[in-house]
Amino acid sequence: MSSVNPMTVAVVGGPLVAGHGDGRGLGWVGRVTARTLPSVPDLRVFPLAVPHEDSAGLHARTITEASLRFTSDGDNRLVLALGSGDLDSARSVARARLDVANVLDEALARKVSTFVIGPPPEYNSDRNRAISELNTSFSDVAKRRGIAYVDTFTPLLGHPVWQREIASSRDHLPAQEGYGLLAWLVLHRGWFPWLGVQDVMGDV
Repeated sequence: MSSVNPMTVAVVGGPLVAGHGDGRGLGWVGRVTARTLPSVPDLRVFPLAVPHEDSAGLHARTITEASLRFTSDGDNRLVLALGSGDLDSARSVARARLDVANVLDEALARKVSTFVIGPPPEYNSDRNRAISELNTSFSDVAKRRGIAYVDTFTPLLGHPVWQREIASSRDHLPAQEGYGLLAWLVLHRGWFPWLGVQDVMGDV
């Protein structure tokens, strides 16, 4: 099935968007794209990753960078893949929430459909307590606007494969199986309904 107009998806986030740590170089974005192409053959996906970025940086660049990839006659969409950068910059949950809300409101004002992916857990239990709070806040911001939100934190927090990969990596990034888990969550938590197409690959 092909969309009427070209579909462009800008994916804005951190190193996980770039697939760092994946020996196959696909990351979750590549895996999701590969699964989506049979349903949307003219799909164009642009990963726009910046490492160690907090929500202020995300807010500052998202619409500008995404707009450079959008087309005037196409179906332009935005994916926000949120991370834990606010913990490193000591940005409060309230400010992080406001930054994400502003990005979503700007996208809504431009009639750009948005899909939000929450921050996954890390290897440090203290950071995970803070990430849990960010996840809850980000989820609320998205849901208040009727925007799909994928909670990756809750299902991966105690997942042995995810925990093993991020603990064994020098940079505490997932590897192939971890990225596969992220892709599965995205694909099965509203991705195809958001795109307005069916998954022609089914459960293969």
